[in-house]
Amino acid sequence: MTATMALESVLKRDRLVVIAGLSLVVALAAAYTVAGIGMGMSALTMTKMAIAMPGMAMQPAAWSAGYAALVFLMWWVMMVAMMVPSAAPTVLLYTAIARRQATSGQAPGGQASGAKVSGAKVSGGRPLVASALFVAGYLAMWAGFSLIATGLQWALESIGVVTGMMEIASPLIAGLLLVAAGLYQLTPLKQACLRHCRNPLMFIAEHWRPGPGGAFRMGLEHGGYCLGCCWFLMALLFVGGIMNLIWIAGIAVYVGVEKFAGGRRWLTAGTGAALTLAGLAVMVRPFLVS
Repeated sequence: MTATMALESVLKRDRLVVIAGLSLVVALAAAYTVAGIGMGMSALTMTKMAIAMPGMAMQPAAWSAGYAALVFLMWWVMMVAMMVPSAAPTVLLYTAIARRQATSGQAPGGQASGAKVSGAKVSGGRPLVASALFVAGYLAMWAGFSLIATGLQWALESIGVVTGMMEIASPLIAGLLLVAAGLYQLTPLKQACLRHCRNPLMFIAEHWRPGPGGAFRMGLEHGGYCLGCCWFLMALLFVGGIMNLIWIAGIAVYVGVEKFAGGRRWLTAGTGAALTLAGLAVMVRPFLVS
């Protein structure tokens, strides 16, 4: 077997290992999210209640250190289930480049990486370890977001803005959040972050760093771009219900479509306009029906 054939075989194996690993992580995260562990009722039950009795008032749960930890886990695991699928192409490309870099000693762009070239490198597991560290960095960024979301949920529940159904009770505040999310879709920051999320090769070429620490930092940076792209969309869970599976699935699907839609600016612009109009409608509706 030639060196090229051996490398291609290992690249194929790496791809299967990464796909299997990411699929397992997403499946476990989705199961945890649906079960609503520690939240008093499952997300499935809460979704059914929201459909059958929209706007139902429920007393929020009493907060404690233990409950706050469970809410943080709920947010973080939910982000894993929602965001890892759309990050998979970047992880797969990173793994392939890390494997080729390990065998050639050349990082993307042709700069020397300092890696030794040897036959053992071809079949070794170091690129897979680097891939795992990349994913860990990516998830660490979303853990930071989840920590902030937990604090925000506590604050909003404390002042009565968010109900026990984990949704905003005030049409005015819900409408303002929808409008803000819609306008953010049109900002240069949103578009800049989206470009990095849509173009894995561009991101890796511009941000390549060797070594385990470099892999983790690259994951953090990629997570930062994805967070900058999607944080307002995730905040919309406060409007539809943090544990509402319809909103969770809808936002996750949209995030994937938005990332894989290439350079179609009309998609983000159209979504921004739709969210803005929806927000205005939510704010005006109470005056029309009263």
